[in-house]
Formats: sequence, structure tokens, C-alpha cells
Amino acid sequence: MITTLSILAVIALIIFWGIGIYNHLIRSRNQVQNSWSQITVQLQRRYDLIPNLVETVKGYMNYEKSTLEAVIQARSMALSAKERVDQQGGPAGTGSIKELLAAEGTLKSALGNFFALAENYPDLKASEAMNRLQEELSTTENKISFARQAYNDQVMNYNIAQQSFPTNLFASILGFHPAELYDVENQEARKAVKVSF
Repeated sequence: MITTLSILAVIALIIFWGIGIYNHLIRSRNQVQNSWSQITVQLQRRYDLIPNLVETVKGYMNYEKSTLEAVIQARSMALSAKERVDQQGGPAGTGSIKELLAAEGTLKSALGNFFALAENYPDLKASEAMNRLQEELSTTENKISFARQAYNDQVMNYNIAQQSFPTNLFASILGFHPAELYDVENQEARKAVKVSF
């Protein structure tokens, strides 16, 4: 009788231990998803500001059509890449953010070229609408940076939880996959977008 109770107690402990592991992984994955959501909110804000920025400068930069088109195309590629990651379950699901990182690098480069050319237009530099959009874009870039840092912290915690023994024995069986860091590989894209006039 005592042996049976001891065996049942051990089995119950193992079950509760397994439930604890599973709940910890779920909590960590949800924190990663929440952090990712904060990034996507800020990315969407940037994507929404870009068409306004392009419309504001169209009249001033008549001869720079290719630069404006490059910004619009880069925005479109980045928006599509973000939507694909979200459709595939985000970074903690099967969605890979490598394509998004590449598209974001292209967008930052296009915006950098755009702002460098805009320096050549004194009327544009004096435009109130341009200055307001500049400020909003700069603020958004800062928010993206902070959201990326918080996201990477959550990813690190989530990946450590998955890779630590004994959780690592169950993580892949239970369908948990490592999340990817939001780390810009392109050295040019690591530089902040210059938005000052």
C-alpha cells in the first residue's frame, strides 16, 4: 500500500513538474509574441508615415523621382515581409524574421538616401509639414529601437528556457521552437536614419 502511494505521489509530482515546464514555455512564448507586437505597431507607424513624407516632398523634389520610388518600393517590401512573419505565427512560431531584417535594411538605406537628397532643397527644409513628419519619424525610430531591445530580451529568456535542462527534453516535442533575435546584420542599416535638416 505504501509503495503504491509512493509511486502515485512520484507520478503526480512528475505530472505537475511537466505542467510547470509547459506553462513556463507558454508564458515565455507569449511574452515574445507581445514584444513582437510592440515592434510591429511601431513598424506599421513608420510604414504609415512614409507615404505622407513622400507626398510632402513630391512638389519639391521633381527631379528625384527615382529616390522617391526607391523609398516607396522599400516600404512595400518591408511591409510585405512583416505581414508574412505575422501570418506564419510571428518570430516564436514558424515565421522567419530574416527576410524582414533584410527589407528593413533596404528601407533604412533608401530613407537615408532620401534625407541626404532632401538636404539640397532649402524650401523643403523650411516646410512645416516636412519638419513635423521628420519629428514623428525620428520619434518612431526611437520607439522601434526600444521595442527591439525589449523584444530581444524576451527572446533571450524564451530561448534560454527552451535550451535549459530538463526543459530542452520536452520543448521540441511540445512544439516550441527558438525565436529569432531582431538583430540588424547590415552595418549600414545599423546606423540611425538621419532625419535632421
